[in-house]
Amino acid sequence: LKDATKDSFGHVRLSGIGEWLAKEIEARTGKEARTTVLGHIQRGGTPSAFDRWLATRFGLHAIDAVHDGDFGKMVALKGTDIVRVPIAEATAKLKTVDPALYEEVGVFFG
Repeated sequence: LKDATKDSFGHVRLSGIGEWLAKEIEARTGKEARTTVLGHIQRGGTPSAFDRWLATRFGLHAIDAVHDGDFGKMVALKGTDIVRVPIAEATAKLKTVDPALYEEVGVFFG
C-alpha cells in the first residue's frame, strides 16, 4: 500500500490497490495492465458517490465477463444497466457530440 494513513473513521486508506492489482494481472496473464484513477480522468472534479458506485459496478461486471470467458467485449452503461458490448462494435465508427449539447453547456460556461 502506498498510504497506510487512516480516514476520519479510523479505517486504513487503501490507496495503491489498483497498482498492486495491475502488477498481479500482468504477472499472472503476461498481458499489460494499467490502472486509472477516476479523479484523474473525470472532468467534473471529485468523484461523487454515484461515480464511485458506477466504477465498482463496472469492475464487478468486467470480472464476470472474464469469468464467463466473454473476451473481446467491454462493459458499458446503457440507461441504468451494465451491458457487454463487443469492442469492435464500440470502436467501429467515430462518435461525435451533438452540437446542440455544446450550446446547452455554453449557458453555464459562456
